[in-house]
Amino acid sequence: MNPASFSQLTPIGFLQTFVIELMDLCEESGTAQAEQIIERIARSAGRFFEETFRAEFGLDQALDRERYADLIIGLKNKIGGHFSLVSSDADCIRVASSSCPFGEGVKNSPELCRMTSGVFGAIAARNFGYAKVVLERRIALGHEGCEVAVHLNPGTAAGLPGIEYRDRRERVPDQTVESDLQARIEERMHRIWCQLGRRCQQLPGVERPAIVARSPAMQEVLRAVEIVAPTPATVLIRGETGVGKELVARAIHAMSERCEKAFIAVNCGAIPEGLVESVLFGHEKGAFTGAVEIHRGYFERADRGTLFLDEVDSLTPPVQTKLLRVLQEGELERVGGHRTLKVDTRIIAATNCDLEHAMAEGSFRKDLYYRINVVKLAIPPLSERPDDIPHLVDLILKRLVARYRKPVQGVTPELMERLRAYSWPGNVRELENVLERAVLFAQTTLIGDAELGPNRTFPVESGWKAIRKQVLERAEREYLEQSLKQFQGDVNRVAEWMELTPRAVYLKLNELRIDPSLFRPHRSRIIKDR
Repeated sequence: MNPASFSQLTPIGFLQTFVIELMDLCEESGTAQAEQIIERIARSAGRFFEETFRAEFGLDQALDRERYADLIIGLKNKIGGHFSLVSSDADCIRVASSSCPFGEGVKNSPELCRMTSGVFGAIAARNFGYAKVVLERRIALGHEGCEVAVHLNPGTAAGLPGIEYRDRRERVPDQTVESDLQARIEERMHRIWCQLGRRCQQLPGVERPAIVARSPAMQEVLRAVEIVAPTPATVLIRGETGVGKELVARAIHAMSERCEKAFIAVNCGAIPEGLVESVLFGHEKGAFTGAVEIHRGYFERADRGTLFLDEVDSLTPPVQTKLLRVLQEGELERVGGHRTLKVDTRIIAATNCDLEHAMAEGSFRKDLYYRINVVKLAIPPLSERPDDIPHLVDLILKRLVARYRKPVQGVTPELMERLRAYSWPGNVRELENVLERAVLFAQTTLIGDAELGPNRTFPVESGWKAIRKQVLERAEREYLEQSLKQFQGDVNRVAEWMELTPRAVYLKLNELRIDPSLFRPHRSRIIKDR
């Protein structure tokens, strides 16, 4: 903030600056999707503001268009905007503003416009049943002013670019488990907002998982989440790399009684071997060279909350022993410490490996396996969820469009068919990367092409030699992909396992056009020309 304006600093100005900086941090760190955070806050806050508006004016019935316009205009103007009504009819309410409540800083964080969309759309949907919010002009994108159209008729709004909102209080026959889960999470968020408004207590927000569950397989997963979440049971999530195991873990936490406490996600395979015990269980001052102060490990930091241990199979036997003690007794000792600490931490573990095989080899303790495998959730690969792909594409494109400020509205029907037919060995992570590259190089509003690897399904050719070649190539592909998954994309370890040279493995990968980086955790998002 400009030091010259310090004397005019107001609570609203402080919060505006704080939110803008928060969004910048989210985008830079990648710890959460900024637009999803804003959408969640906007929906919950909008409901709270509507209820305060109703209480002040003694309104019990659904708002009419005039009252609705008064509410959204008054709300924006009270926090620094300059909104006014442009037009209002049965199908559409249009408002405009010559200034942004977030000031010039909004140009650095255009995703904040989703705040307007979320507040306007959610309130309209509750009162009119449906709304599509179209941000026609935006100061954040360099326009002289802002103009927002709230369409109330799905018929006239069809085909317009914008975000749709529906009244989730009214269940419809084809309502999905996903929307039901999100509605429950929003209800919990609303209660938190109301508590904050009454200054009862300060509670951290609930993470809202962006889970797409249109396919029967994922609907089964979410049904299991709703059953398991309220219980204290330890959960083991299994699935290939990139299928969204952490999102499911966050959903379990959000729907549990621990939702108001910390959710901490740890990739066990990414922690250097010599630091695992210190990172998980903490250390005392002087425990080793460089330990100049007490360090609270992840178990302590997640006390009364949830700790998500991804790649739990990578833990060494000594660490597995300490983990088993925490699970059984709720006790731990910091490295270099002699005092037993009590913790109440729910464990959700995840793996993309065959733990039964690891037990047989002796690299994973049987007693720990049975302790973490109280409830098992299997996340299907994206290749088994074609019904989810159109909705995932829509969700990912909205995020990318906001990030890169590209006027992309979707993909062509022909490309969507290709995306649905592709085998996605890298699962959702590969889909994100394919779409990111397509958005960056898009020249039109509809993406018509994307770079995909070779599919697992080959055209049927006549002749014994052709069929034999097809079967052998498919077997080689399956074996290489399974090996890459097992060794997390490490070609040298795959070569050792196969008793081949790394060069021979790389040649075969190039021949089959398999990218080993897709199987590595937390791989760089550098975009490569193939």
